[in-house]
Amino acid sequence: MATTQECRDALDRLSDNLAKADDGVRGATALDRSLSCHVTDLDTTFTGRLRNGRIEVSGRHEGPPREKAQIRLAMSGDDLVALVDGELNFAKAWASGRVRLEAGVRDLLRLRSLL
Repeated sequence: MATTQECRDALDRLSDNLAKADDGVRGATALDRSLSCHVTDLDTTFTGRLRNGRIEVSGRHEGPPREKAQIRLAMSGDDLVALVDGELNFAKAWASGRVRLEAGVRDLLRLRSLL
C-alpha cells in the first residue's frame, strides 16, 4: 500500500509531467480550478489548484474532501502511484471505477484529451 508521502510525491511528479507535456496536453490543463484528490485507502485528501498546467498542492487533511472542488479525483494510493508511473491507463481505470473523476461538463470536455 502506498504511503501518504508516496502519494504526495506522485502528485508532484504528475505536476512536473503536465508542465513538460506538449502543447495539446498543456492546453487542456491550462485551467484555473480548485482540485481535490481523495486517496481512499488512506482516507486522506490533498487539496490545491490546477493552474497554468501545473498542480499546486496546498493542503492535506484526513477524511474525504471538506469542500467541493471544481475538479475532484478519488482513487487508492497504489492506483495514484501507478497512474503517474504510467503503469495504469487512466481511461481504463476510470471506466472500471478504480478512479473517479468529477468535474463540470466544460472541464471534462477540456480534460478529455488527457484520456
